[in-house]
Order: sequence, then structure tokens, then C-alpha cells
Amino acid sequence: MSEQPATLLSPRILIPFALVTLIWGSTWIVIKGQLGIVPPSWSVTYRFSVAAIAMFAFAAIRRERLLLEPRAMAFAVLLGIAQFTFNFNFVYRAEQHITSGLVAVLFALLIVPNTLLGRLFLKSPLEKRFLAGAGIAIAGVGLMILHEYRAAALGAGEVLLGTALTLAGVMSASTANVMQGTAIARAQSMVVMIAWAMLFGVLADGSYAWITTGPPVIEPTPVYLGGILYLGIVASAVTFPLYFNVIRAVGPGQAAWSSVLIPIIAMGFSTAFEGYRWAPLSIAGGAVALVGLVIAVAKRPERPSVSGNMVSVPVEPES
Repeated sequence: MSEQPATLLSPRILIPFALVTLIWGSTWIVIKGQLGIVPPSWSVTYRFSVAAIAMFAFAAIRRERLLLEPRAMAFAVLLGIAQFTFNFNFVYRAEQHITSGLVAVLFALLIVPNTLLGRLFLKSPLEKRFLAGAGIAIAGVGLMILHEYRAAALGAGEVLLGTALTLAGVMSASTANVMQGTAIARAQSMVVMIAWAMLFGVLADGSYAWITTGPPVIEPTPVYLGGILYLGIVASAVTFPLYFNVIRAVGPGQAAWSSVLIPIIAMGFSTAFEGYRWAPLSIAGGAVALVGLVIAVAKRPERPSVSGNMVSVPVEPES
């Protein structure tokens, strides 16, 4: 009997997916502590310098071959610039213009380009149930965006600029997500590929930071340095291999559901540590988004197949 395709509800996918979503839901409040004395580009550079060192060390401990073939190395350059340079520089700068909550909620729209680009370039299947659930979730995200916009009370110019920067980050992240589903990415060691991508991203980050803001600047405080270590090791070196493995298993569309859940988790952390108060719109938006998730990933019951007088009930193989 052929093995059923993996979904987000498969235990081997659900556990890393949940871990990544929980960790990334906590990063928004940590990133907020990175903005201030140190220019955003240098904070991004420090974060992924730590992450790249951790990834190469992990690959060495696993005794993996650290060099990539020339074609794969070129692929790592493009992946690193899309994911670890463009994406995060856009996001960090967006938080200088709009609230971290609004950035997190806007990033939930990642499911749209991930689904469309996955279909276009990876031929990922699109089921009506998934599209319906995604549509419902986007409506829920819209309610959360409306609440965050009203609560921010920012000027129109700041909102437009922050939104544009966030959406640019969304497209950069989506490009990298779809790249991870390609044949050349699947043929490489996940750890080694990400290590090189992070290194190339760091080189681009540092070059951009130096050109635009001058020599490196550091804030020698426990909050800032602890944030760099957390973002570099836990929220990057640990989570990106897990997340990219989810993409390889279920496709970028399903993996992007993490971006829908992350704002809800981020608001939970903000409730606990910043006194965030849930409003009717944010509650309704979160509930609608969760309903959309359930509809999109719930497994359709299989109909028993009838052969003559015998009824054969398909049995799902053990994972």
C-alpha cells in the first residue's frame, strides 16, 4: 500500500511546525529590543553571524561535507540574499515605522505568495478546501490588521512606508521558501545549505550596513546581546532547518500557515510581557484565522471502496 502524502497534521511535520511557530511568535518582542542605538542592518548582521557560526559548527559535529558544488553554491548565494538579507532588512526597517504587532500581522499574508508561487514553480496541488480555508484565514488577518492600524494611531505616510517595507519582506521570504522546494535544494544537505546561505547573507548584510551607516556599532547591554544570541541561535540556527524541512515535506503553501499563527502567538507574548489588551476585532480576527486553518488542513474522510460484495476500508499506514 502506498504511503499517504504528509500533511501538517502528520506528527513528524506537526511537531517541528509547532516548535518553529512558537519560537518565531516570540521573536517580534525580542526584535523590538534590537532597535535603538544599533542600526537595523548591523543588528541583522550580528544575528546571522551568530546563526552561521552555529550552523557550520553543527554541520562539522555531524561530520557533513562542508563544501557545495559550484551550482549549489550559487544557489546558496541567491537563497541567502533573499532570506537573510532582503527579508530581514525589510522587516527590521518596517518596525521603525509601524508597530511590531502590525508587521507580524501583515506577515501573515505570506500564505498568499507562497501558495501561488508554489503552484507556479513547484506544481504544488491546490485543493478547494485549502483555498477556502486560506480565504477565511486572510479575512481573519484583515480584521487583525484593521485593529492594529487603529491602535497604532500613526500617520498615513508612516503606515504606508512600513506596510510597503513589510510586504517587500514577505515577497523576499516567499521567494526563499519556494527555492527550498526545488530539486537542487532537496539534493543538498539542509544544514550545510543553510550555513552557506547564512554566511552569504551576512556578507551582504555587513556590506550594506557599512556602506549605508558606517562602521559596526554595538550596544553592550544584557538585553541587546542576549537578544542577538536568542535570535541567532534559537530563532535562526534551530528554526530555519526545521521550517525548511517542513517546506520540503508539505510545500510552501501549507508551511506558510505558521505566518498566520505567529501574530496570534506574538499577541499572547505581548499580553504576558507588555500588557497588550485584546480588542473585539483582534479576538474575532484570531478566531476566524484559526477556523480557516482547521478547514484548510483537516483531512478529508476517505470513502470505503466497494469491490463486489466486499467492502475495503483504506487503512492509513503508520508514520
